[in-house]
Amino acid sequence: MYDRILVPTDGSVATAGAVDHAIELATQYDATLYALYVVDTGAYASLEMGSEIVAEALGEEGQEAVDAVAERAAEAGVDAETAVANGIAHREIIDHASDHEVDLIVMGTHGRTGVGRFLLGSVAEKVVRSSDVPVMTVRAPEDAETEAEAEPDAETDGGTTATNRTTR
Repeated sequence: MYDRILVPTDGSVATAGAVDHAIELATQYDATLYALYVVDTGAYASLEMGSEIVAEALGEEGQEAVDAVAERAAEAGVDAETAVANGIAHREIIDHASDHEVDLIVMGTHGRTGVGRFLLGSVAEKVVRSSDVPVMTVRAPEDAETEAEAEPDAETDGGTTATNRTTR
């Protein structure tokens, strides 16, 4: 059913559930896992000085995050490819899915509602609405949501409870 599964990660504790789901599905379907970290260039584009330093630091953080996913996948016997991209998170996720012809995107979500979602936006929601392939969102557990809210830069996150919202 699935040959290629994309799991965007930000390296946070909250993404663990989405990564777990993606690895479990890749194991079940003998699929290749694609781990992607997006350096959100829009978040630091307004910096006049030091933007290169910020981008480099975030790129290194991203590489560590996708390497951790690849290591977990290898432990489960799953082939994995990693990438760190620069751009707007939801667009890069959609482009990566298209470029690698993935069959499924598994990504975390905070599960925010109301003003929080309006102010912060939702990368997961944007991906769900614009993806040509099915998207499984995995809601972060409450303890991970609390941690992620303390880190407002987190773009995507996951947890252990799946909200099997799949769209085409």
